[in-house]
Amino acid sequence: MTSYATSAARADLSELRRLKTLLPPELRSWVTIEATTAVNPPLITSEEIGKDQVEVQIDLAKWDALALDQRNLLFWHEVARIQNDTIPRDGWEMAALAIGLGGAVGELWVQDGLLLMLALALCGVSGWRLYARNNGQKTLREAIEADERAIALATRFGYTLPNAYKSLGSALKVLIEQTPKKQLRKRYEARLDALKKSAAKAKAKAKGESA
Repeated sequence: MTSYATSAARADLSELRRLKTLLPPELRSWVTIEATTAVNPPLITSEEIGKDQVEVQIDLAKWDALALDQRNLLFWHEVARIQNDTIPRDGWEMAALAIGLGGAVGELWVQDGLLLMLALALCGVSGWRLYARNNGQKTLREAIEADERAIALATRFGYTLPNAYKSLGSALKVLIEQTPKKQLRKRYEARLDALKKSAAKAKAKAKGESA
């Protein structure tokens, strides 16, 4: 008799395989999809795990609670982030900032002006990169652009334009309802507002072309 744990594991594996088929063919050789093992992870996220290799990580416990169409559009949003090259890099900036700060303190002690300037320059570059990565407006703009591309990917995989907008919109509504963090919830709300405006423009354009 098959245990519940075994059945759940098979279901999880089946979903990961299904999502693999939703990758555009040009991404399938270098994008992998795995269940996350992190504590309190985001629903879905991506990160570079090596040169020319990206891993999409999914919290399957939360993921399974979503409708199939909602899952598909949220997955394509993540795929769009990969295509747009807006996923986090390997995090060298924090290491560089630590090295730069340590070097600056050391050079203050030995009073080497040139090395001090180099250490401060390293701090400046890594600090700016960290700021740019975490800039709220930039992150939101990238998310909205990924939503637009996710809609295009959905139509590529057989969705009608209205159904693609509807599925992503309903998924964002679920995320808004389930997100306790105010800042993250506001970001979802901003994405939903932008999506509604985009859907209205697409509908008006379709009416104009059919008139």
